[in-house]
Amino acid sequence: MTIRLSARCAALPSYPLAEIPTIKRRLLAAGVDVIDLGAGDNDTPPPPVVVEALREALGDPSLSKYGFQQGLPAFRTACSEYLERRFGQRMDPATDVLPLIGSKEGLAHLPYAFVNPGEVVLFPEPGYQAYIGGAILSGALPQVYPLRAEEEFLLEIERVPAAVLERTRLVYVNYPNNPTAAIAPREYLERLVAVCRARNIVLAYDNAYCDLTYDGYVAPSIFEVPGARDVAVEFYSLSKSFSMTGWRLGWAAGRAELIAALTKVKSYVDTGPFLALQKAGAVALDRAEELVAPIRTMLGERRDAGVTALRNAGFEVATPKAAMYLWVPLPAGIPSAPFCRRALEERGVVTLPGSAFGPAGEGYFRIALTVGPVRLAEAVQRLGQALEAARGGVVAATA
Repeated sequence: MTIRLSARCAALPSYPLAEIPTIKRRLLAAGVDVIDLGAGDNDTPPPPVVVEALREALGDPSLSKYGFQQGLPAFRTACSEYLERRFGQRMDPATDVLPLIGSKEGLAHLPYAFVNPGEVVLFPEPGYQAYIGGAILSGALPQVYPLRAEEEFLLEIERVPAAVLERTRLVYVNYPNNPTAAIAPREYLERLVAVCRARNIVLAYDNAYCDLTYDGYVAPSIFEVPGARDVAVEFYSLSKSFSMTGWRLGWAAGRAELIAALTKVKSYVDTGPFLALQKAGAVALDRAEELVAPIRTMLGERRDAGVTALRNAGFEVATPKAAMYLWVPLPAGIPSAPFCRRALEERGVVTLPGSAFGPAGEGYFRIALTVGPVRLAEAVQRLGQALEAARGGVVAATA
């Protein structure tokens, strides 16, 4: 008996991290010293005050009940107050904020609320896999916009063919960007919002890295752009800023009608984040400025160490102003997947090939700043050795 996959499931591309844990386990079992720069998962623990808040919350039986989409009012209030302190944006915690089981699930569920089968969801490539996953699984028509270095890795919606824009109902945008670490100028955001308003396109603004910025750069909220509240839903995560990736806690913000639509969808697929986690998350957000500062400083030091080491090892790489990644170009003729596979199996360094983020990511690989400067320098030295071996292979293949 043969069980067939649905067309939607079959259409999903391979997830970039899928095979890495298996290879990593095999290498570790063989005694290889593996340095993991793959997943964007900080090696630092969550803030002790947040961990203690969770311990206390676990002792409250009322927080072990269903939270449903209402969630914990204290968490909604903390989200709202964070937005006002950080961006000067007032949001009604009861209607304009929605707790999420990590921002990923909210991003993936959004097309179910606004896009009919056959209508277009526009998303960046390279980009976060939740965008294309949500589009395909909802029955929408996924449409790639390739991010290019010469366009500063910006999704220039005005350059999308008019026939495609006429059918577009949702566009995903992510700045500071994963994986490229690009940032979005204010005038770009204004143009983006103007097009979405003119064409009634919902704008999903993924702002997961807004607090991880360097050299005086301050990432904005999309709601700082006039008119953005008409069309935008903004997504936030506690994963990166507070080293809480496994806690799966985030939130969406937007005008009440848009949030209500996402709430309705989620009512049929989950019952909201664990209330005790929301209680601890409220503590994190209430003290965000204090708690994020050391993580930002640490990542900035790692960024500087990584960029210096990469340049010394023969890679040309820009110094990003935000996020927790280095997007590293490879020399012409060296494909990213074989390079990263070689780096892992022969040098014990986990990175992600650009092609794992879609064909438009080819020619690059991504480093996550998830180890300290000394360990990072060691990893980059090994990557330089892998690069020399790859260059030798290219020369041999063309000789």
